[in-house]
Amino acid sequence: MTSENRVVISTFYRFLPLPDYRDLQQPLLQVCRAANVRGTILLAAEGINATIAGERAGVNRVLAHLRADPRLSDLAAKESFHDAIPFQRLKVRLKREIVALKAPDVDPTARAGTQVDAENWNRLIEQDDVILIDARNNYEVRMGSFPKALDPGTDSFHELPRFLADHLDPAQHKRIAMFCTGGIRCEKATALLLDWGFDEVYQLQGGILRYLERIAPAESLWHGECFVFDERVSLDQNLQKGSITICDDCKTPVSVGDETCPHCHSTNLL
Repeated sequence: MTSENRVVISTFYRFLPLPDYRDLQQPLLQVCRAANVRGTILLAAEGINATIAGERAGVNRVLAHLRADPRLSDLAAKESFHDAIPFQRLKVRLKREIVALKAPDVDPTARAGTQVDAENWNRLIEQDDVILIDARNNYEVRMGSFPKALDPGTDSFHELPRFLADHLDPAQHKRIAMFCTGGIRCEKATALLLDWGFDEVYQLQGGILRYLERIAPAESLWHGECFVFDERVSLDQNLQKGSITICDDCKTPVSVGDETCPHCHSTNLL
């Protein structure tokens, strides 16, 4: 799909103090409804996290509303395109965290891992002394990842700290690089590692989505497809709807076109 397609899918987040986040909910909900935009927006005292979809003018209207707040004036968004809105409804929700690590003392606004842009990511992860960690859940990893990336085997993001504590030692592992879909999970997880005494911690700026947007398939080290949390389920190297879906019962990746899950034989496929 290209930008000529009618529907824009916009993904964005920002860690920042939002003590008045509850007051932002209703005005944002009204703007999204008026703009005929659907998707999910999470608001918390620690910031905002969202994926929304609609026609270009509607998405731009929502982003303009957010950027009118001086605290969000430079809010950056990643885009992909589809021929239909991949969400059934609009949700603007209040949360304790915009991504649930369940480690309340971690503050990515104070410090987080060094951002490495897509153009320099390959050079970093090909170095032998870099420990590469996929910060996503196990069903996401099974769809695709970078070579040699460690799979934490988690079902939920809040399980990641246990894996990191069990497998990493700041005295032994000097250089750590992490990646996730859009960057938000890595930003929080790298902040945790810095709190634990790790000195040289990196994260893929903009996540896998920004990497696929900027790196040509011939130069890409990415293998497979990228899971996304909407009705498209997966994206290929060109950020088009992929060839993999997922079993909604056991989370096993399934080829598009298959009628049953090869693992649990369920027909409940996304």
